[in-house]
Amino acid sequence: MSSVSNSPSRSGRRPADAPTFVLVHGSGSSSFMWAPVQRELALLGHRSYAVDLPGHGLDAQYPVAYQAPQDLDAWAKEPSTLAGVTLQDNVDTVIDVVERVSEHGPVVLVGASLGGTTITGVGNTIPDLVSRLVYISAWSCVRLPSPVAYMQEPEFAANLMAPLAAFNVGDPAELGVGRANYRTADPDLLAALKAATIADATDEQFRAFLNILQPDESIAVMTADARAQADTWGTINRTYIRLTEDRTLPVAMQDRLIAEADALTPDNPYYVHSLDTSHVGFLLRAAEVAAILDQPRTR
Repeated sequence: MSSVSNSPSRSGRRPADAPTFVLVHGSGSSSFMWAPVQRELALLGHRSYAVDLPGHGLDAQYPVAYQAPQDLDAWAKEPSTLAGVTLQDNVDTVIDVVERVSEHGPVVLVGASLGGTTITGVGNTIPDLVSRLVYISAWSCVRLPSPVAYMQEPEFAANLMAPLAAFNVGDPAELGVGRANYRTADPDLLAALKAATIADATDEQFRAFLNILQPDESIAVMTADARAQADTWGTINRTYIRLTEDRTLPVAMQDRLIAEADALTPDNPYYVHSLDTSHVGFLLRAAEVAAILDQPRTR
């Protein structure tokens, strides 16, 4: 292994080949979630850009009916600004970012959870502009078309998502989105959500994360064909960070996704790393995540 580091020299100047990390969030989230990882990347001398996918971040919809006191009946009928937003819309947004960032050097594209479908689409489209793809317990579809399709498979059985259906407000078929009431005070529902997403956090950390989530996510994004293409996506160096205590995207499913991708491009397999944390818990281990990103060729 080369001893050359991407860290800045003592003069403070970045090497010409130092990458910029483009970070893509998952369902119901935004660029805000990446702050812990961005801080650690900065301490290692790296530049990063956290994307807000369409309708997320400061463009997210928080109707008055969602505030306190809540009017769930009114909110259940509130049209969503995310209805009709497609996976291609997400891909196009990130392509624009990558094209602009690539003017300054290599780009490492990182996706968490549902963000994996977006970075796969980018890799399918502009492989020459992406030096590495990194999936953090993220969907990288190969044999089946979408995350929803994979959720019917036995490797998904260990997930703890079933009780979370009680969070849902409104009819997804009518709204075009899944709508979750993250502002509920129901202790049983909150305990179920914590167990499924960030069981290794304190209750205070869990509630802090809960308060940066947004309630709507496009059904069209979750059901779109997101399969990787061997002749484009498959040519890009890629890393998978397994989260072994994940009960949202169980490790058995993560391993299946890795195996299917490696079978698609056997001459270009994943570099695989593991962290013993939950689906969101990697944010509590941001220094370790940044260290993995900083050393891309360590298996």
